[in-house]
Amino acid sequence: MASHKRGRQSFALPESPVITAWASVAGKKEAEGPLAHTFDLKCRDTYFGQDTWEQAENHMQKQALKKLAEKAGILLTDFDLVFSGDLLNQCIGSSFTLRNLGIPHLGLYGACSTMAESLLMASMAVGGGFGDKVVAMTSSHFASSERQYRFPLGYGGQRTPTSQWTVTGSGAALVCSGGKGPRITACTIGTVRDMGVKDANNMGAAMAGAAYDTIRAHFEDMKTGPEDFDRIVTGDLGQVGKELLMELARKDGVSLGGKLEDCGCMVFDNTTQDVHAGGSGCGCSAITLCGHYLGKLSTGKLKKILFCGTGALLSPTSTQQGESIPGVCHAVCITGGN
Repeated sequence: MASHKRGRQSFALPESPVITAWASVAGKKEAEGPLAHTFDLKCRDTYFGQDTWEQAENHMQKQALKKLAEKAGILLTDFDLVFSGDLLNQCIGSSFTLRNLGIPHLGLYGACSTMAESLLMASMAVGGGFGDKVVAMTSSHFASSERQYRFPLGYGGQRTPTSQWTVTGSGAALVCSGGKGPRITACTIGTVRDMGVKDANNMGAAMAGAAYDTIRAHFEDMKTGPEDFDRIVTGDLGQVGKELLMELARKDGVSLGGKLEDCGCMVFDNTTQDVHAGGSGCGCSAITLCGHYLGKLSTGKLKKILFCGTGALLSPTSTQQGESIPGVCHAVCITGGN
């Protein structure tokens, strides 16, 4: 019997897993943004001392994992399990990071929703008694993503107004069965929603429908509403997607009550940094959560948030074949705790 299930898509965690430690690694542009003071490690070298951008992304994840263990006061070998993924083909950002470390690993692909997806999976593993120290981790890199999904950087193509800047960063959170820290009390697993958007430079529009579907499902399944949260946080809709999400809610008679914030609109300063519609990428919500939000939850400045990671499930092949872009969103309810 699925005793933890609530409604169609959600589940509650009576023995609420605890996020006991978190770590974030940020690139040069992110370190110049408004959240810079919340990141653990910052690097002004786009290559992070490596030979390629892909190797740089591996290095970021390694730094995040090592910093997480350091902050938790444990060894890497003490981790029971790592859930991680990234934007690179076959998730090489994650699998190459964890090779030869001897840590059990389950790779995920949720595009930019991966931080929420890995956190959701980690909470299920801990809440179900399958691990005591489980890591949720992801990353993205501006240059490796551009090379894979769009054009080589040397091409110098014009960026459209709806385009977003892929965040160079990695975030990791340690989910435990006990200890002190913010608690995960409930989650909602998203459904795949396709709004018919085909422009790979307008991913916010492609993901907005999935974000609203998941937020609405969480409210319905858990018998809750916007008034019960200090913040409703979406992953990386950016300016365009955030406005579309608010419009979808208004049309459905739902008021988000000024609670909505988007990581893609927060990680950069749009007045001083040329990022067009905002930030994107797995690292966008990862470093914003593992810096800004978990910090505020741990100090009591925020009491409860609904963290909703959003992902555009496209590939270079699907775009070349003229396919539209499906979106997905997973929600994790996190409360402050001691």
